Amino acid sequence: MKIAVIGGTGLIGSAIVAHLSSRGHAVISMSRSAASASSEAEKVDISEATSPSYWLPYLNGIEAVVNCAGVLQDGPNDSTSMVHHHGIANLFAACEQLEIRRVIHFSAIGVDRETPSAFSETKLSGDKALMERDLDWVILRPSVVIGRRAYGASALMRGLAALPAILAMPHTGQLQIVLLEDVVRAVEYFLDPTAPTRRIVELVGPHRYTFSEIVSLFRGWYRWPPAREIHLPQFASSIAYKSGDMISLLGWRPAVRSTAEREIARGAIGNLDDMRQIGIHPKGVPEFFASEPASVQERWFARIYLLKPVLFVVLCLFWISTALVSLGPGWDYGIGLMREGGVEEASAALTVVAGGLADLAIGLAIAYRPTSRYGLYAAIAISFTYAIIGTILVPRLWADPLGPMLKIWPIIVAHFVALAILEDR
Repeated sequence: MKIAVIGGTGLIGSAIVAHLSSRGHAVISMSRSAASASSEAEKVDISEATSPSYWLPYLNGIEAVVNCAGVLQDGPNDSTSMVHHHGIANLFAACEQLEIRRVIHFSAIGVDRETPSAFSETKLSGDKALMERDLDWVILRPSVVIGRRAYGASALMRGLAALPAILAMPHTGQLQIVLLEDVVRAVEYFLDPTAPTRRIVELVGPHRYTFSEIVSLFRGWYRWPPAREIHLPQFASSIAYKSGDMISLLGWRPAVRSTAEREIARGAIGNLDDMRQIGIHPKGVPEFFASEPASVQERWFARIYLLKPVLFVVLCLFWISTALVSLGPGWDYGIGLMREGGVEEASAALTVVAGGLADLAIGLAIAYRPTSRYGLYAAIAISFTYAIIGTILVPRLWADPLGPMLKIWPIIVAHFVALAILEDR
């Protein structure tokens, strides 16, 4: 079959694309993160799908559609209303118009029982939009998904497992973790032309855990000793969630945001019979960990996960603070260095101002996710420039006990590390 997978670069979507391609299907991955140069991927933005006509050019010759697209929370570049409801409602209308009968749609577990956030409200609205169409639809509602790949909640669990203590967040419901491989098997089952349609299926694992228990299982998988559990007070967790909301305004997508707080409070549990009825007997998390030993790369990822935001915050503050210092209390010192190097008064002042403004621009660019990569490259370039200019004008700085010139090199390395871990998927 020729199958379109919407959201084909995400945790679930990328696994579906890889599996179906290995089974001989012609799979077109569609995502706003898709590489435009790839012949097997299409760059689409559901936020722009304001009518069914948006989808028509992308669905030519398609025989089945699997929609895996989703966003946790509204942000500068994310709209839960468009991605979960209006944009995909137009997708379903286009499928009906082109007579693409088979549509498999990913929703979220529990949206039919409780909708505490815009995430679940719009997910439910998208489900209803599909059920109103004359299509052979299947709605899959997975719990929290874990697999070899890591993104979102599954990545957060890995990062928390690397801490010396297990942080227990207040007001978290139980989780029936479902394995990514079982989710993919469900999609493959319903793509069969003989499979039943017009069904809602909950995808859950066989066991219920608390969030802290899942983190403990990850620690065991990494072969790290058990850690003491520390229960965070409500104010501490509230600060964490609100900080995530603030960071998301800059285009980042942290897993810890207010939507996660509301959704995780109701938990993610469902009916295991749905999967058994289609011949899938899901494996538990301990079975998965036993069959997939953690590699050193897994342990690296876990340890780096929470260091990543710390690194980016430190780099942003470093450049912004150097700008404020050079244009404020450090002004006379900077001018003095320029004079020592033989630079005239007017030129010295202009150079210090330009350097301060450049530092400020770099700090702000690193902080804003769409420009973060460019900010890091600029930081590396200007650091080399400072080293060269400093060597020419004031070579004695290399012998300064505080090491202002020597410290440039670990700073440059830190920016290369930030570039290496910038991508989330």
